[in-house]
Amino acid sequence: MRDPVLEVVPLGMPWPTADPFLFCVHHLDHYPAGDERLGPRASLAGRDIGMDFSRRDGWSMYHGTVVPGFPQHPHRGFETVTYTRRGFVDHSDSLGATARYGLGDVQWLTAGAGIVHAEMFPLLDGEGPNTCELFQIWMNLPASRKMADPYFTMFWAEDVPVVSGDGAVVTVIAGALDGAEPLAAPPDSWAAQPGADVAIWHLAMSPSGGYVLPAAGAGTGRTLYVFEGAIRVGGRDLTAGSGALVRAEEPLDVAAGAGGAEVLVLQGRPIGEPVAQYGPFVMNDRAGIEQAFADYRRTGFGGWPWPADDPVHPRDAGRFAR
Repeated sequence: MRDPVLEVVPLGMPWPTADPFLFCVHHLDHYPAGDERLGPRASLAGRDIGMDFSRRDGWSMYHGTVVPGFPQHPHRGFETVTYTRRGFVDHSDSLGATARYGLGDVQWLTAGAGIVHAEMFPLLDGEGPNTCELFQIWMNLPASRKMADPYFTMFWAEDVPVVSGDGAVVTVIAGALDGAEPLAAPPDSWAAQPGADVAIWHLAMSPSGGYVLPAAGAGTGRTLYVFEGAIRVGGRDLTAGSGALVRAEEPLDVAAGAGGAEVLVLQGRPIGEPVAQYGPFVMNDRAGIEQAFADYRRTGFGGWPWPADDPVHPRDAGRFAR
């Protein structure tokens, strides 16, 4: 029997990905209580404010100066899928869309021809800790869709399908699984194209639980990211902080260790086109990157309609999208 594991890789910051994915990062920040501005009720001394990825005391400010997160920045030529587990994200963008989401919600944003957005992490609890945990996944767009109109959608946690059985619960963000049909991906997404075979699944397995991932189509790639606990796949033990590129064309038996496991699965048929990336722009060649910079300087991708680069919503705003 063939070894289903093709390669094992350590998970750094960000995690290594394969076409059609460009980037995946797991943010886990144990923020303290929030102050009146929804920033940390703690000293920021010793941090490189504006570029703080230090994880000092278990958390980072990232590019935020008052509230942690990522103030306004542009994107073109790809998509972001943000899957939250704990905490909240306040979204604002150059199209005028805005949202607060968290606690299992998913935001799917097709940047397409260009969008500017801010992603801030408001610390809503003024008395206790504000743990924030999320995954952000960047997925490429084929050349024919790179200049599509930007598109923003929310998958609210209560609407995201879940499959369970044999000590496992699988959250189905993309890619049908065992009769569970995912919510519709944006229309220009690679995930919406016939035969793309894209899946984004989160496996939460109890101690000694397990799940059999079904076979995918020929030519599809599949990567497992173990971010908590340990699993056994094809006779190999994989612990937290490791990823495995596996054969997708055969069913895969994933068994959790004695302490259970949490695994993110990214799957898809490669787009198979040249990738030219410079920071927030992903095109097919250098000329496309240069054009993206020129267009951004000229148009601002619609401009910035908000009074601050790092807008947050009132503490009591709740989860919403407009």
